[in-house]
Amino acid sequence: MRKPRTWTRCLTPGLVFQSVLVGGGYGTGVEIAQYFGRFGLLGGLLALGVTAAAWALLCAVTFDFVRVFRTYDYGSMMHRLLGRAGVLYDFCFYAMLLLVLGVVNATAAAMLRALTGAPSWVGVALLSTGVVLLVLKGTEAMERALSLWAYLLYAVYLLFLTAVFLRFGDAVSAELQRAETSPGWFFSGLRYASYNLVCVSMILYTLRDLKTRREAITCGILAGLLGAAPALPLLLAMGCGLPEALRAEAPVTAIFQRLDMPWLYVLFEIVLFGTLVETAAGFIKALEDRLERAFFRGRSFGLARPLVTGAVTALGICVSTFGLTELVDRGYGAICYAALALYALPMLTIGIRKLRRAG
Repeated sequence: MRKPRTWTRCLTPGLVFQSVLVGGGYGTGVEIAQYFGRFGLLGGLLALGVTAAAWALLCAVTFDFVRVFRTYDYGSMMHRLLGRAGVLYDFCFYAMLLLVLGVVNATAAAMLRALTGAPSWVGVALLSTGVVLLVLKGTEAMERALSLWAYLLYAVYLLFLTAVFLRFGDAVSAELQRAETSPGWFFSGLRYASYNLVCVSMILYTLRDLKTRREAITCGILAGLLGAAPALPLLLAMGCGLPEALRAEAPVTAIFQRLDMPWLYVLFEIVLFGTLVETAAGFIKALEDRLERAFFRGRSFGLARPLVTGAVTALGICVSTFGLTELVDRGYGAICYAALALYALPMLTIGIRKLRRAG
């Protein structure tokens, strides 16, 4: 089998990172409004820059750590990083797993109901079916699917941003010229980066082909930029009516109501629904890699894979009954501190020291 070219090795992890990241509140604009838009358009752009820089730094160090020590699942990586204490990260990951599955299920139900008027269970059923099929297809198929869908998402987001600027470009420019930067944008950018740190540890299986430190660092920087890139057109689009977007339950829907382009809205929703499937599938894939490494070493995961996939998908459906806004507001904050303490800070201190010792 031919080895991937250098650009493919460096780009694929970032595309997969973006795919598992853009789901739930992020894709609908809820998180963009809460963590960036409320500081003004310019303040939001600055906060987004902080987020991208934080992701790029952590991804670069993590990817090189994984390359050197060949830890292609998060359990192996955390054990190498923290020893026996690395098992504490499992609890952080499990909490984030259930929370994200709840968010994407709630989003899928609300999105399909708003688009077609279908009952909530239809959106949840479609999402769950897509997740199960994608996970059971295997690692290579999933990696290709997430990468290709990422290209489609960028294309649709750029088309959306172009339509907004053609219709409301003056309003967006006026909002930028106000140069509003409310206090707190820097720490909000860091906080948003923090509670999405778990996504970095989910894509380690895409790093198997990295050969050199330069490739790992380049790949990490690209991942940080690609992860933040879809937020940019959403944030700029909110500039055409920032107060209304901040008050809306789904800011993207509010923008499309002003834009009045039904065909683009349908296309946008289809792409977004695909990202919800990718996000849920990415979390379940990371969990199964962890379980396979811990309990099935040297043996086939076999029948356990569909059983785990079905059980975790069902748990996500149960969690989704709490509602999207409550999940985003109350759930992510607590987990971000655990991810910082157990993963980010150790990786940027202990991890760098171990990399230096390894030469």
